[in-house]
Amino acid sequence: MTQGIRTDTHPPYLDGDRGGLRETATRYALLPLRIFLGVTFIYAGLDKLTSSEFLKSGGAGSIGDTMRGVRDSAAIPALIDLALKNPVGFGTAIALGELAVGLGTLFGLLARVAALGGALISLSLWLTISWANSPYYYGNDLAYLMAWLPLVLAGAPYLSLDAMLHARRRRRSGGLR
Repeated sequence: MTQGIRTDTHPPYLDGDRGGLRETATRYALLPLRIFLGVTFIYAGLDKLTSSEFLKSGGAGSIGDTMRGVRDSAAIPALIDLALKNPVGFGTAIALGELAVGLGTLFGLLARVAALGGALISLSLWLTISWANSPYYYGNDLAYLMAWLPLVLAGAPYLSLDAMLHARRRRRSGGLR
């Protein structure tokens, strides 16, 4: 009995053959996640920056009161103590971070870095704001953290500024990259 060796174990689109529907679906599988996370984080950042209540150190709906309200139930209260030294600055930094992460993710510019930023924001929110949710899966920050991880690993290889820049560099180097 002769044992055969499969030579077709990589997706055909890596060789330039765009394949059929299955290969196209595989290639663009992370695009809906990228669009969702990008739009959501852009919206979250803009919502915080344009809110008349959020960027205040005290009062209903303020970042300061929100942090003081969850301080004792957070996994790492020291993170909240640090943020409470300047709640408006911290709130502004979070909002600008969400905006940068969302734009980078949506447009695929420095996509892995943007996804890592999104994962770190989600992790910090899970360990502070939504830590007390019981059961744990009621809090959305943990789900967002897990949603960022595939984008940290894969980046944005298609329909992105990263892909366009990579193709440009490859053309300039004579296709050696």
